[in-house]
Amino acid sequence: MTRSVESAQAEDFRSLMSGFPTGVVVVTTFDLEGRPRGMTCSSLCSVALDPPTLLVCMRQGSATLRAVEQRGSFAVNLLHGGGRLVAELFASGSPDRFDRVLWKVPPAAAGPHLPDDARAVADCKVTATKPVGDHTVVFGEVQEVTTPLAAAAPLLYGLRRYATWPLGLPE
Repeated sequence: MTRSVESAQAEDFRSLMSGFPTGVVVVTTFDLEGRPRGMTCSSLCSVALDPPTLLVCMRQGSATLRAVEQRGSFAVNLLHGGGRLVAELFASGSPDRFDRVLWKVPPAAAGPHLPDDARAVADCKVTATKPVGDHTVVFGEVQEVTTPLAAAAPLLYGLRRYATWPLGLPE
């Protein structure tokens, strides 16, 4: 079987990016009917301090992206090392994922908070979106930060596996 150039390039790119470890978040929001929506995301980046702005990249066609665009707000749950199963659950697309985790909605929350699995949460207002290939870049102005929910080390993803940030590294 011969691979197409596009397929080879996609595999090469996936391999390249797997060597760039990153933190793991679950992006959450509510759809217009008030149902919770969420997905695992490892594409999170700070953009600016003034105003405090971050970006997340979300797969086009996902119900979570659609709800974020319609609602105009979302929460970024930064997972701690014990949050691997939640990361996998929210990456699976399972329709009952919110039935299988503890979640809360504090006053003025932009989306569900995952207090058992997140070390911090940023509630954001959408300021812009930009479609790029099969994803959409969503810019969010941070309205509120809840931290620390847990003093545990961050969950990381790289080389196609999860790990926990080692505590006690020399500075």
